[in-house]
Amino acid sequence: MSDIVSIKELLEGVEVEWITLGNKDFIEVANSGRKPVKASLRILGDIPYYGANNIQDYVDGHTHDGIYILIAEDGSASLKNYSIQYANGKFWANNHVHVIRGKEKINTRFLYHYLCTVNFIPYLTGGGRAKLTKGKMLEILIPIPALHIQSKIVQILDNFTELTAELTAELTAELTARKKQYSYYRDKLLSFGDDFEWKPLNDIVQTITAPTKLKKSSYCITGKIPIIDQSIEFIAGYSSENLKPVKADKYIIFGDHSEHIKYVDFAFIQGADGLKILQPFNNNAKYIYYAFINFYQKELNYKRHWTNAKETLIPIPPIEEQERIVSILDKFDTLTNSISEGLPKEIKLRQQQYEYYRDLLLTFPKQDVEV
Repeated sequence: MSDIVSIKELLEGVEVEWITLGNKDFIEVANSGRKPVKASLRILGDIPYYGANNIQDYVDGHTHDGIYILIAEDGSASLKNYSIQYANGKFWANNHVHVIRGKEKINTRFLYHYLCTVNFIPYLTGGGRAKLTKGKMLEILIPIPALHIQSKIVQILDNFTELTAELTAELTAELTARKKQYSYYRDKLLSFGDDFEWKPLNDIVQTITAPTKLKKSSYCITGKIPIIDQSIEFIAGYSSENLKPVKADKYIIFGDHSEHIKYVDFAFIQGADGLKILQPFNNNAKYIYYAFINFYQKELNYKRHWTNAKETLIPIPPIEEQERIVSILDKFDTLTNSISEGLPKEIKLRQQQYEYYRDLLLTFPKQDVEV
């Protein structure tokens, strides 16, 4: 509570000027230095090579040197949490990021924290592969409080970031240990040898055709029915009388373009091609899901195509043994993967705490701005 009070006192009576990223008095756009290089042509070095979402490689040479912010031009892994990166020192930027920094009147680190709160969706164009053009980027509004206020906000948020990172690292280490334990017991439970018949996955599932495939242009529409896209992620919810979801049942969701496999038992809409909706029959569906993950990983090393995956051999013990295995693995799965229980929840709570204080610190009354 004291933290909230001190933040309110810090911001009380603060005068804020609003500008756009196109205001050259405040913002430098350094896109001209960007240079894409194919992986086969990169010279190995110790300089980070940035793409839309992360460091893709380490190379010899650099395109920029200093403190900059990298905003995805296209290819952001998430549209809701748009890709914003902070670079300090020498780095190489490819042509999938905009490169900007603040001038004398704006702290670049403050600018970074603020951009992490911006909803970029209204500025994006291009449908399937959403793109933030330079022109649209320059329209984004930015608040400019006094420099000492900017510095204080940066100090508070960086402290939160550091504490969150330390705790997240500890929790992640513990989570990794639990996942190894889970994998060990899964391997033990599914080690049947020749005791039972082994069947190709394709012989024990049927492929369900989705009644409707949603276009990417509709992904951001909110609603009650979840959408699953080709990367096997829940990206939005959609509700419309014109769309018929896959009815609620027990399915394994496999993607030709993903390393992930999901088990769902509720109604959903298929967001794109590249998904296989598999419905096990004559066996415990959750058991087939666990066994598929285990043996697909081992035997095919994620050769990401249904042609390979459907040949994965699955051991078929009696249904009672399948149910026993599922009851054990479900408990491990809850401890390691559930976002509502166990360690992942703690990691998410720390991030939410940081985002709460960030939004509290970076919410300013707006005024009309000439673009």
